[in-house]
Amino acid sequence: MTESRTISVVIPAYCEQVQLPVVVAAVEHELDALELGYEIIVVDDGSTDGTWQAIEALATRHTRVRGIRLTRNFGKEAALSAGLEDARGDGVIVMDGDMQHPPALIPQMVESWLAGEGQVVEAVKEHRGEEPLSATLGAKAFYSLSSWLTGYDLRRSTDFKLLDRTVVDTWGQLGERSLFFRGMIVWLGFDRVQIPFSVSTRGGGTSGWSLFSLVGLAVTAVTAFSSFPLRILTLAGLAFLAGAILLFANTLYQWYTGVDVTGFATVIILLLIIGSAVMIGLGVVGEYVARIYQEVKGRPRYVAAARCGAPSALPRRS
Repeated sequence: MTESRTISVVIPAYCEQVQLPVVVAAVEHELDALELGYEIIVVDDGSTDGTWQAIEALATRHTRVRGIRLTRNFGKEAALSAGLEDARGDGVIVMDGDMQHPPALIPQMVESWLAGEGQVVEAVKEHRGEEPLSATLGAKAFYSLSSWLTGYDLRRSTDFKLLDRTVVDTWGQLGERSLFFRGMIVWLGFDRVQIPFSVSTRGGGTSGWSLFSLVGLAVTAVTAFSSFPLRILTLAGLAFLAGAILLFANTLYQWYTGVDVTGFATVIILLLIIGSAVMIGLGVVGEYVARIYQEVKGRPRYVAAARCGAPSALPRRS
């Protein structure tokens, strides 16, 4: 298309040694056909298998492949951050390394970007592919809750995106440590264009996402973009106050009219309800305090242990 525009591809990887060579080969095939200057950055997020050795082998055979190894598993969001900060292209494609984000979609994404249709070209799920019913229901619950609490519609969204250099540089100015990549890109508000795709079958291995890590991501997504849960606590407090006033008025009336005031079981139940509500409220407040604590410490998002590959041939953009 034109040698004056360059592309960086960022691939976070966790225990992906089996499919990484396949993914990199497929990405190179698509980019070579576009006749663009490009680089591929693979970030090893503290894998426990031979992922780093696979990345080193790829970087040895392919001069446009570079690798970054993190000292431990910091999480996918941190691995994305490492790749985005290292990328030099005019456009940066972020994709998974398990073949569920089809490399064949790259030419269409690049074409939309070069045509100026949007500064963010995002691939959205037309079909989620084969996954357990629990995963499907969990995803729907998360996106519905997230949309309700934050006001950002993330349904069908993925991390498979092409970001213009302006978007990447602006994203780099966001200094928070609690990262939620999809939400941050939506929050930036640049012009976006969507390309539908069907999720492919994993190329090998198993997903590194556990139920605990998915719940943690959901909590981060909500607390990073909405204070509405705290407002819910205020509304719940007002509701309990109204109930208490009504109960007090009823008790006072019964005493005034000479009716015995009974209801020991009711009092116990109310105490249990109020105690549970208080504990839940403290938990919600605690989550926000924990986020504040993480931010004020000012620790880096990730720590790189090693790098491999030839220096990037792309000029540094700013």
